[in-house]
Amino acid sequence: MDNLSHTLAAVALSQAGLNRKTRFATITLIVGANLPDVDLVSALGGAASYLKYHRGITHSILGAAILAAALGALAYFVGRKFPPAKKPGPPVDARWLFMISGIALASHVLMDFTNSYGTRPFMPFSARWYAWDIMPIVDLLLWALLILGLSLPPLFRLISEEVGAPKTKPRAGAIFALCSMLALWGVRDVAHRRVLGMLDAHTYGQENPVRLGAFPSPLNPLAWNGVVETETAFHILAVSALDPDVDAEHTTVFHKPDPSPVIDTAAKTRTAQIFLDFARFPWPNVEETDNGYDVTIEDLRAATSPGQRRPFVADVELDKNLRVLSESFSFIGKSNP
Repeated sequence: MDNLSHTLAAVALSQAGLNRKTRFATITLIVGANLPDVDLVSALGGAASYLKYHRGITHSILGAAILAAALGALAYFVGRKFPPAKKPGPPVDARWLFMISGIALASHVLMDFTNSYGTRPFMPFSARWYAWDIMPIVDLLLWALLILGLSLPPLFRLISEEVGAPKTKPRAGAIFALCSMLALWGVRDVAHRRVLGMLDAHTYGQENPVRLGAFPSPLNPLAWNGVVETETAFHILAVSALDPDVDAEHTTVFHKPDPSPVIDTAAKTRTAQIFLDFARFPWPNVEETDNGYDVTIEDLRAATSPGQRRPFVADVELDKNLRVLSESFSFIGKSNP
């Protein structure tokens, strides 16, 4: 998920009651909820290096536990080093700071797991990706629910002061925000399962599905982008969980290319290896150029409509003797036809 979602969820966890347990609870939650993204430093090595290391060890169970322990120790040290100047509030509690650090790190890993990018929770022992596929990386509806829950209590408090009614506590709004996030996950999960079932119930080009996936729309929790792999092609189609069925006869078809030395050579490059480890539905395409060949590999789980740029594209240029001229990866690729 994006860092705004992580931060809003951390504030909600704090106002739900954790800020009453110890000093530095809120700042610890906010820092911990964003700390796994420290792997952004890998972007200094280029887009391919970022893809290789992002959501790796810092998003794993082991890595999150180590980061939580370090954050809890740092928060406790700072809390003891700098006592409050005025009203102390709750004292610094080491046990709660370590527990809150763990909650914050776990919230980040869990929220990232919900989207189609996924995480690698068992690094460094296994580099396998796991993803729930129910949430987009940026979900405007989730933003709205979290902001609404966190902003309503202050608004009601102002109104209460004017009319003399009892003040509204922020805890109720925070609990509403967290429950709304869980409810949104539930709605999207039900819709996701229904869409997968509809996709699996058809043949495509007279072929049975070999693998399939359904990936969420950033705005509509009932709208999905279906990807169906058969023996000879990939089929892309828009699906609504409210529709009685899918239109399996009208899909965007990406035919699998025949095996060739050009594709084999491109696939052995460092960039392609990193990308193929990440890609769920990789589709290579070869274009012959004046200098040789231009091989692009796309991940069709991120396929977009014609005329738009496709995300997640690896590009390898070869000369006519199949020597590598250049290799690159881009999160925003070329415009599709």
